Amino acid sequence: MNALKPLRSAVRGQVWLPGDHGFDAARRPWNLAVEQPVAAVVEAADADDIAALVRHARTAGLGIATQPNGHGATGRTDDDTILLRTRRLDTLEIDPAARRARIGTGVPSGRVQAAAAPHGLTGLPGSSPVVSVTGVALGGGLSWFGRAHGWVADSVTAFDIVDADGRRRHLTADTDNDLFWALRGGGGDFAIVTALELSLHPAPHLYGGRSLWNVENAPAVMDAYRQITAAAPEELTVWLDLLHFPGSAPMVAIDATYLGDESEARDLLAPLDRLPKPLSDSRRRMPVTELGTITAEPTDPGAGISRGELLTDLDDAAAERLLAAPIAPLLSVQIRHLGGALSRASDSPHGALAEPYALYLFGIPADPATAEAVTAKQQVLAQALPVSGRKPYTFLNPGETAADAFPPDTLARLRAIKRRHDPHNVFRSNFPVKEEVA
Repeated sequence: MNALKPLRSAVRGQVWLPGDHGFDAARRPWNLAVEQPVAAVVEAADADDIAALVRHARTAGLGIATQPNGHGATGRTDDDTILLRTRRLDTLEIDPAARRARIGTGVPSGRVQAAAAPHGLTGLPGSSPVVSVTGVALGGGLSWFGRAHGWVADSVTAFDIVDADGRRRHLTADTDNDLFWALRGGGGDFAIVTALELSLHPAPHLYGGRSLWNVENAPAVMDAYRQITAAAPEELTVWLDLLHFPGSAPMVAIDATYLGDESEARDLLAPLDRLPKPLSDSRRRMPVTELGTITAEPTDPGAGISRGELLTDLDDAAAERLLAAPIAPLLSVQIRHLGGALSRASDSPHGALAEPYALYLFGIPADPATAEAVTAKQQVLAQALPVSGRKPYTFLNPGETAADAFPPDTLARLRAIKRRHDPHNVFRSNFPVKEEVA
C-alpha cells in the first residue's frame, strides 16, 4: 500500500484506491462474469501521464494491466497490479489522401467507421462497434473484411508506445522489427500502446444484413451456407448463427457483408432466396457505420462465457453433428467463414490461417449451475467437431493461455521479445506470453 500512496501525485489522471468511492466500478471489466482484483485503477490523462505511471510502477515493483474498457479481461490481475484505463486517449485523425488513420488507444471501432465513411473508406471492424481498435489489433483481429484484407494487425503501419523504461517512442517495422511484429497480434505484454496508425481500405459500396429463420430450417440454411462459402469471393463474408435467446424459440441466422454492388451480392447470396421465407431479412445497401446493427451485440457490459475454436472442415459429418441437438443452454453458436487474405502469409504472430472456419460458442452464466452447463455444452460441441486445437488470440477465454493461440516457435520468439523489452514484467496482458508459475 505504501507504493500506492504516491500514485495521485505521480499522475494527473484520476486514481482509485481500495476503499475509494467508485473503486469497484472502476476496476470492473466488460465481462461481468470475470472478477478482476487490482491494487489501484488509473485513468490516464494522456500519453505523458502513462509514461509517468510506468516509471512509478517500475520503481515500486508494481505491474500495469492496460484496458480501455476490459473487453478481453481474464482476471489475471492481483494486488500488485495497477489497472490502467485509456479511454481519455481518444484522438482520431483521418488522412483520406493517404488512406490512413491515426487512432488513440481509447477509440472504439465504430468511431473510426464514422470518421472514415464520408471519404468512402473503412477500417477493419469486427462485429461490435464499441470494442477498441487498439485492443483488437494487439490480438491480431478478425474483421468483417478480413477475407479481403487480412488480420486487422496487417493494416497497422506504426505504433506510439510507452516502453518499460517509461519512454515514449514511435515504433515501425524499420525502427524495431521484433517489437513491431510482436505488437501486431501478440497481445499487450511488451509495451503500452498510446496510439496506432492504420491503413484504411476503399468501401464505396457495402451490402449486408441478417436473415433469420425458425430453427426447423437449420439443415437447409446450413446447406445454403456451405454452398455460398464454397465459392465466395474475398469481398463476401458470411457467418451462420444458431441462436436461442431467453424467452424465444430457437432460430438460425445468416449474417453477411459484401464489399461491392447490391446486384452482385444478391447473385452471390441467391441460395438464401430459395429457402423458406425468413422471419426477418435486414439485408440492404448500408453505410459502413451501420455494421454493428447486423449482429446487434450488446453495447453495455454483461456476463458471459465464451469458447472459440478453428474448424478444419465443415463437411457433411460436421454439419450433422452441429445440428444434432438444441444448443441450449448456449445463447449462440456462430460459424465464421475465414479464408481469403486470412489464409495468406502475414508478418504477424498469428501468421496465415489454414483453417477455413472459426467457431464461437457463447452462453450467459445466470447462476453457478447454468455456468457449469454452458461450459459442458461448449466442451461437447468442440469435441464433436473437427477443430484444429489452435485459437485466435482474441477468441481466448479466461481459462486459456497464449499457448492456445500460438505455435511453440512463435511463442518462444514472443517470450524472448518480452524478456528483452520488459525484463521486470511491468506489463501484464490479458493473456501473458510469459510462462506462468503453477
